[in-house]
Amino acid sequence: MRFFLVLPLLLASALTLAASPKADAFVAVFELSGIRLLCEQSAPLLRRGLDAKQQAALGEAFSADALCGDLAARLSGKFDQGQLESARQLLDSPLAQRFTAAERAVGEKDAKNLADYRVQLKERPPRQDRLDLVKRLDTAAHTTELAAVLRYEVGKTQALLALRARGDNLDEQALSSQTRAQEEALRVSSAKAVESFMLYAYRQIPSDQLAEYAAIYEQPAVALLLKSSVEALPQLFAERRAALR
Repeated sequence: MRFFLVLPLLLASALTLAASPKADAFVAVFELSGIRLLCEQSAPLLRRGLDAKQQAALGEAFSADALCGDLAARLSGKFDQGQLESARQLLDSPLAQRFTAAERAVGEKDAKNLADYRVQLKERPPRQDRLDLVKRLDTAAHTTELAAVLRYEVGKTQALLALRARGDNLDEQALSSQTRAQEEALRVSSAKAVESFMLYAYRQIPSDQLAEYAAIYEQPAVALLLKSSVEALPQLFAERRAALR
């Protein structure tokens, strides 16, 4: 099995490899890893169901550029140039591109078939070995975690805006306490959605390639990128909610 290990750049100096990358150096890896898409989804999800006044209160703080820019600035101290380049090469490999194309095909033209497939899964569950590979990929790529965090933080922000519209307010700790019960439910529903999506999107891709794809996300540089993003997002949303008060 190929693990797409990336060798250090022999001509790079030790000082260059140790230097922290600037925030704009994360643009490519955010795009390739799906983090950019998560940033792009934030504002539309937040605005859903809000009136014009509430939408105006959000301003540009939750725009894709603002959110991903702040995330990159927060992560820059955790990476050196070598790690970031390693992550980029891994995520831009031909195999990774094939899986990305399969994912995009579902979003672009296959939504109804995906819905039908989810119904079929209840009657004809997938092979256990295939399901195990999908769960391995989900864990390595933190897909369920990222989806659940986004949905939870969006919900908390909308809850705060609703409170403010009634003349009430809550600090971050109280808001978290009141919404914590929703967190596990969102994680469970996100896991089910991610699992069925992956089973459908990758249905024509052999299991050995699926294992290789999961291995990409298990490589240290990519794992650090996704894990750090999961950990940073709640604080980024909390800071923006604080600015709304």
